[in-house]
Amino acid sequence: MNPDFLVLDQVRFGYRERLILDGVTMRFPRGKVVALIGGSGSGKTTILRVIGGLLKPRSGTVTFDGSNVHALGRQDLYRLRRRMGMLYQFGALFTDLTVFENVAFPLREHTELPEPLIRDLVLLKLNAVGLRGAAQFRIAQLSGGMARRVALARAIALDAPLIMYDEPFAGLDPISLATVAHLIRNLNDALNVASILVSHDIKEVFGIADYVYLLAKGRIAAEGTPDQMRASSDPNVRQFLDGDIDGPVAFHHQATPLAEDLGLGR
Repeated sequence: MNPDFLVLDQVRFGYRERLILDGVTMRFPRGKVVALIGGSGSGKTTILRVIGGLLKPRSGTVTFDGSNVHALGRQDLYRLRRRMGMLYQFGALFTDLTVFENVAFPLREHTELPEPLIRDLVLLKLNAVGLRGAAQFRIAQLSGGMARRVALARAIALDAPLIMYDEPFAGLDPISLATVAHLIRNLNDALNVASILVSHDIKEVFGIADYVYLLAKGRIAAEGTPDQMRASSDPNVRQFLDGDIDGPVAFHHQATPLAEDLGLGR
């Protein structure tokens, strides 16, 4: 197992004067589920975009299987992205296509495989998520949990060694949520991929993750195994896991005193 399959080394990224990521260093080995947790706006989804080359850091490097992602030309970057699967928040399926056509889409777009082989591969992927029988359904006919499983089948269609999950549990009922979590863990182990899981659902995340990074204010506030995180007395960890209002993450965004803004006391 290569612990350096995907490495972020001192990555800094921001928009103008606003810094989103401030010296973030992370490692994602194959065969492991690594979770990114933290409050809204802490930089979790930004990290996924930086890994995919959609955003370029101000400094630092992202190395994917020996390649510096942001030093690649356009064509090489496109080839690299074919080795990255993505499950988008709420699935992002093509509503005008059937379940089968959604999963077949990346195979038709990025390979020259004959249609009979594409058919077999799609059915295998759908079978892996328990939806081979729904291959000809329209997306409107699917429940939220079924749609998320179709999105998962599409994410693994090209057998990418890296799968990124952006809030895969959002909006799911408890049974669907547990089903998707089970699939993420089992597919990770069966395919020996590197899995990056962005989520706020602590119970499910800690149930399937091997390692966890907690982000706060653009930095890694804490990291460790789920058991280490549960046992931590770090204020950042405790506030996030316990859902406390009071803690390092303030309710109010930094601002001038209210009285000053309202022109009072002059």
